Amino acid sequence: MLEHFRMFAGYNRWANRLIYAAAAELTDAELRENRGAFFGSLLATLNHILVADRVWMKRFTHEGDAPTALDTILHGDLPALTTARNAEDERIIAWIDSLSEERLRADLTYTPLTNPTVITQKLAPTLGHFFNHQTHHRGQAHATLTALGQPSVTLDLAYFLRTDGSQWA
Repeated sequence: MLEHFRMFAGYNRWANRLIYAAAAELTDAELRENRGAFFGSLLATLNHILVADRVWMKRFTHEGDAPTALDTILHGDLPALTTARNAEDERIIAWIDSLSEERLRADLTYTPLTNPTVITQKLAPTLGHFFNHQTHHRGQAHATLTALGQPSVTLDLAYFLRTDGSQWA
């Protein structure tokens, strides 16, 4: 199971780099244009993914800053957001690498931002949600990029496994 999550951490970093490289081709106005994604613009969507990652990493590690609202804009420009994203991806990889199979089976207790009720569940399925959430919103970012006229970015896990992630194939 641990190798599965290491693969997803590597995939997460790889996919984020592709999305951010495509986003770097846009104008500032295009980055901020509301294209109907859940968080509106591409910049807001990318901020949300980082916000959620920080919220979850705070729950997992008890370290770092965690925003208190899911629509927080952590960085108002793409270069600063890219730097923060890269650092968070490395933090995620390092933390996943520190886990054991025993830890994956242990309980995690947290309180959601949207429904302040204490939740306790196993870490492994919660990590599954963590990585799935990133993929979900990266899909929205991808749709926004193509709606803004950018070429489609290949984000398939299978493609990652055939290229940069071949050690997990």
